Amino acid sequence: MPVVADDGHRFDLIRVPAEDPTGRFLFLPGMGMTARQYIPHAQALANHGIEVFIHEWRGLGSSNVRAGRASNWGYHELLELDLTAAVDALGNAAGEQKLILGGHSLGSQFACLLAACRPTQTAGVVIIAGGAPYWRSFPHRHRWALRAVFSIMPVVAAMVGHYPGRQLGFAGREARNVIGDWCRTGRTGLYAAPGIELDLEAGMTGLDIPVLGLRMAGDWFVPPASLDYLLDKLPGCKCQTVTIRPEHPDDKADHYSWMKVTGPTARAIADWHQSMAATSRA
Repeated sequence: MPVVADDGHRFDLIRVPAEDPTGRFLFLPGMGMTARQYIPHAQALANHGIEVFIHEWRGLGSSNVRAGRASNWGYHELLELDLTAAVDALGNAAGEQKLILGGHSLGSQFACLLAACRPTQTAGVVIIAGGAPYWRSFPHRHRWALRAVFSIMPVVAAMVGHYPGRQLGFAGREARNVIGDWCRTGRTGLYAAPGIELDLEAGMTGLDIPVLGLRMAGDWFVPPASLDYLLDKLPGCKCQTVTIRPEHPDDKADHYSWMKVTGPTARAIADWHQSMAATSRA
C-alpha cells in the first residue's frame, strides 16, 4: 500500500490480510529494521484473525530516502509526517474500526507516542520487547556506560553525517536527528523532540486504553525496569504484562529471536485481543 507524507516522502505499508478479521493492527518496526523482516510475525497474527499493516521507517526498505549529511530527520518527521500519513491511509482500509498500535523496541515506544497523538483512533497498544531507553532504568553495572553512549552517539552521527549503525553493531543507517532524539530520551527519560508541539508526556498520561507489554525472558537489551518505566507513563491504561519464554530447548526468547519463532508472541497478542473484545462487549 503506497503512502506519501506531506513533505513528499514515499514508502509502502505491507498489508498481511486475515480472513474475517476481528482486529486491525498497525505494526512499527524496531530501529534499523525493515518492514519485510516482520512478515512472519504478521502472518502468525493473521492466522489468529488479526489483519496487520507493517509500517516502513523513513530511510529504510521501501522508503525513497536514505539518511546522510544532506538528508536528515527526527522524531517530528517520523511521528507527525510519516505515521500521520500511514494512519490516514489506513482510515480508508480499516473504515471506522479503531487500530491496534504496536511495535518492536523503538517501534513500541512510537506506538505509545502515536496513541497519545491519536487517542480516539486507538483500540489498544502492544509493546513487544520494548521499553524506555532511560539510563536509570537499566542495571547499575550498565548505567554509566549507557549514559556515556547516549552522549557519544549524537557526536558520531554529526561527524559522519548519519549514524553508521551497521558498522558499529547497533541499529542501521540512522538519521542524525533520530539518534539525537532517541539519546535525549535515554539521558532524560522524557519524550520530547524539536518540531513536536504536542506534550507527548501529558498525552500518554491521559490515555485510557488497554496495553499489552510482552517481555522476552532472555532480552538483555530491555530489562524489566525499562518496560516498567514506559508503562508508568500510562497510568490511566489497563496494562497487562506477559513474559515470553522458549517453548523448546533449542529456542530463544530474546530481543530478536521472537521474530523467527512467532507462535508464542502471536498467541499472547491474540489472547489479549480476544479478552479485550470480550470486555468491550460486556
